[in-house]
Amino acid sequence: MDDPNAIAPLRILIIDDEPNIRKMLALCLEVDGHTVVSHGNLPDATDEIARQAFDLVFLDVRLGMDNGLDFLPKLRAESPWAKVIVITAYASVDTAVEAMKRGATDYLPKPFEPGQVQLVTRKVAEQRQLEWKIDTLRAALGSMDAEADFPTNEPSMREAIDMARQVASTHVPVLISGEPGTGKGRLARAVHAWSNRSQGPFATIHCQQTVDTLEAELFGISQAHLPSGGPHVTSRVAASDGGTLMLEEVGQTPPIVQAKLLRLINENEYERVDEAYSRNVDVRVVATTSGNLKKSVHDGLFRNDLLLALDVVQIHLPALRNRPNDIPLLAERYVAFFSRENHLSVTGLTSEAIYTLARHSWPGNVRELRNVLERAVLLCRSPLVGVEHLPPNLLNSSPVYAIGDMVALETIEKMHILQVVNSTRSLRRAASILQIDNGTLCRRMKRYGAPDSSSDTSSDAAPESQAGTAPAAPSQSRSS
Repeated sequence: MDDPNAIAPLRILIIDDEPNIRKMLALCLEVDGHTVVSHGNLPDATDEIARQAFDLVFLDVRLGMDNGLDFLPKLRAESPWAKVIVITAYASVDTAVEAMKRGATDYLPKPFEPGQVQLVTRKVAEQRQLEWKIDTLRAALGSMDAEADFPTNEPSMREAIDMARQVASTHVPVLISGEPGTGKGRLARAVHAWSNRSQGPFATIHCQQTVDTLEAELFGISQAHLPSGGPHVTSRVAASDGGTLMLEEVGQTPPIVQAKLLRLINENEYERVDEAYSRNVDVRVVATTSGNLKKSVHDGLFRNDLLLALDVVQIHLPALRNRPNDIPLLAERYVAFFSRENHLSVTGLTSEAIYTLARHSWPGNVRELRNVLERAVLLCRSPLVGVEHLPPNLLNSSPVYAIGDMVALETIEKMHILQVVNSTRSLRRAASILQIDNGTLCRRMKRYGAPDSSSDTSSDAAPESQAGTAPAAPSQSRSS
């Protein structure tokens, strides 16, 4: 059985100019399984901090001619997540207060015993574990809704989820594709949660930004180039060290940044803006895209080598219109979730409401369905959501399909014929475009339940209303 009192190992940096102190501290800490690096001066320590992230730093107040307290603000700026323990042979209330003002977590007076070192380290480890748990809980609470466990009755969706679970335990990049609103970001977070990095950080950044803004937010900017009095910019890459970095809409990344992303993925290295030296990082990249990256490569907008680096595993999330069996399932779950969240007593949907939802094309995919059901539950004052609680645009909508959708050939044919008829001045013109004779077109219209069109004239100059006897075809197009 695991030790209930065990603490997670930390990455610790010791900065002290006394070799014996560094050696003694390292021995005390390594016994408990911590990873320790030590340096005797600030320049070497600064370089070490630039190379890797630390959870805890032991910082001596007097380092030759340097003052450790003066170094504290820079240390906190470089590693805002690190805890700092000040160690000093000149302990006083004033020193302790000043250390806390400058960002220290605690202080340790010299001489100290191994037990004191272990006690203060355990306090920091427990604090870090609590912070990690809070972050994990926040992420979990954010996903505790109808889609938390990716419910589905569709084989294509089930295949995508199974693949995500299978590759989560690896370190390879993952590319998640799909239309907007299909849940790409949610699946990226799930890959992180299912991986052995789940206790580490999860950071995200949208790639559709200007070069300067994206570079600064992604890689960070050196302290020397910050605007006077401006806030420190912590890079998303550094913030995700030991965890996962999600690149939203990676296809929108400016070309100059694509080269730097490629280096990050292939070499686990990056450079801050205006810095000439490299930093090492341990990060797993999960990218999402709603566009066609192969087409972007063909058009010269996206690097082929970056696509190859990202596309080790690609997971495609199908559009909601291609998951018809999931619509009732998700609808019932959303109703239950929003009813519970708003302390209401709505228990389900009428059969008419479910039929209406099933007929809609859902260009906004699952996100649109979620919004529709949240609105419906808030408006509902009866046990069941009915059609009267749905948005007006859903009541007269017809399913919209595109070539390649998983529907019968007749469905695509019907949609195409009705669209052509609705867009032409006469049935004769429509038949000409469709390359079928008038009789065949009339029979098809009758089969599709269109009103009788026998009064249609054969003149191409016939008024538009003559073809208007056909029901209006849907105006929406397939979301890209």
